[in-house]
Amino acid sequence: MQKLIGKVRAAVERYRLIDEGDRVAVGVSGGKDSLFLLCALAELSRYYPKKFTVAAITADPCFGGKETDFSQIQKLCDTLSVPYYKKRTNLAQVIFEDRKEENPCSLCAKMRRGILHNLCVELGFNKLALGHHYDDAVQTFLMNLLYGGKLGCFSPKSYLSRKEITQIRPLIFCGEREIRSAAARMELPIVKSGCPADGLTARKDTELLIARLEQDFPDLKAKVLGAMQRAGIDGW
Repeated sequence: MQKLIGKVRAAVERYRLIDEGDRVAVGVSGGKDSLFLLCALAELSRYYPKKFTVAAITADPCFGGKETDFSQIQKLCDTLSVPYYKKRTNLAQVIFEDRKEENPCSLCAKMRRGILHNLCVELGFNKLALGHHYDDAVQTFLMNLLYGGKLGCFSPKSYLSRKEITQIRPLIFCGEREIRSAAARMELPIVKSGCPADGLTARKDTELLIARLEQDFPDLKAKVLGAMQRAGIDGW
């Protein structure tokens, strides 16, 4: 875990993600990425030169009209001495029943972030940390290129002037495989997604495409991320 926390700290320092006195809310979905991020920032907050506090927040989509059981995550937060706030939403109903979205992921992510932004404002947090990692960045870049015909990616750090909060992504130097391995070793209480579109998305298709391309170009992801940084695309 310490090696990965070192990568988190490297991202924090390169992109100045955390400042003195920050109140950081980690958007916890229940997946391995957000849970590892929560643990990493909780650990980093104990010795990082710039003092900051950490909490966890969850926007429950309520798939099937039922609240998700996040009790194990509450226990993890208690162990970490981190406050945990949950908000029940009607995201699943809006996306899958009311709007019947054929490609639900983009809208769901946008709406979920909006709910998390509002929670941050309501609870007094000035930064929202999201669990997007190295592989997500490469996939997003290629999805924008292949599906949207544009060059772009999410940003490591974004100031949301309307809400007066900053969105940060401290896992951008951490690969999915190493996060998965760390989460298994730490026995993190992963909550399986109840989303009916889970695993049936353009992102999954892009992940499989990258895996095929890497058979001929083993350092493909490193080259894509390096190109984004050299070009300064979206703050990289």
